Amino acid sequence: METDQMKQLNDIFKRFDMDSDGSLTHLELAALLRSLGIKPTGDELYALLSNMDENGNGYIEFEELVHAIMPDINEDVLVNQEQLMEVFRSFDRDGNGYITASELAGSMAKMGHPLTYRELATMMADADTNGDGVISFNEFASLMAKSAAEFLGVKAS
Repeated sequence: METDQMKQLNDIFKRFDMDSDGSLTHLELAALLRSLGIKPTGDELYALLSNMDENGNGYIEFEELVHAIMPDINEDVLVNQEQLMEVFRSFDRDGNGYITASELAGSMAKMGHPLTYRELATMMADADTNGDGVISFNEFASLMAKSAAEFLGVKAS
């Protein structure tokens, strides 16, 4: 695997390692996989976790992730992740890592799609899955994946 891909994957890993302890819980792993377009069911996720967890500690370290997904990952997946991050950054005007309601409204208006208050409230509610009032990159990525799946007529898992 090329070092560029390795660096991109490491950046993605760090973004989903919420507590920055160098390992992913099964929830963090599920979010990371979904952002890459891999949508395992609960059972598949537990099977994946136990297969990937080479040292048996119940968590996935970066090396374990590389060993597990490198045979399946392709350039497109990483490129999509980077493009998504660029779109996210264009909405995140102040660069603090979160999209606020006003940033969302401003960006949509700038793109020629001004939102009513109700549309804005609905978009924020749909995207803000943890209810903290802002949209994180992970929430943005899963919303985009869900939207794309619905647009393509696929049921998002």
